[in-house]
Amino acid sequence: MTTPDSQIPLTMDSVEIAQILPHRHPFIFVDRVLEKNWGPHYPNRMGSTIRALKSVTISEPFFQGHFPHRPVMPGVIILEVFAQVGALMCYRPGEPPQDVALVGINEARFRQPVLPGDQLIIEMDCRKDRGQILIFGGQAKVGTEIVAEAELLAKVFPKT
Repeated sequence: MTTPDSQIPLTMDSVEIAQILPHRHPFIFVDRVLEKNWGPHYPNRMGSTIRALKSVTISEPFFQGHFPHRPVMPGVIILEVFAQVGALMCYRPGEPPQDVALVGINEARFRQPVLPGDQLIIEMDCRKDRGQILIFGGQAKVGTEIVAEAELLAKVFPKT
């Protein structure tokens, strides 16, 4: 089953993202959704894709301690960016609100450091949709360089 809106790529700005994600400053890490595609199996999420942007600035609180002499974005924060982008991929306008919880991480790799001034582009796809359990895969790039990649398992449940 498809709806006419299911074939239109979706973009989101920071205000729209804040209306969807429960995170707030300083823990909301997605600045913009550049493109979200619903996938060929709508309403099943399998095959859905998303591309999002995180602008990395020196004012990020984690740079004060990681590391003062050479600021590097922590890998755990990059994984949180992946998780937030995955949650945005699950969002569907008009459906009841839901929470998305990270329940597992497979094959995480950090290939290059992410530094202040970088623009992190996250590209993810939904590889499996088993109802409440989803498997996402993705990579983060700075320019054309892959800096990180991972597969995430998430659980979707109604907001209470």
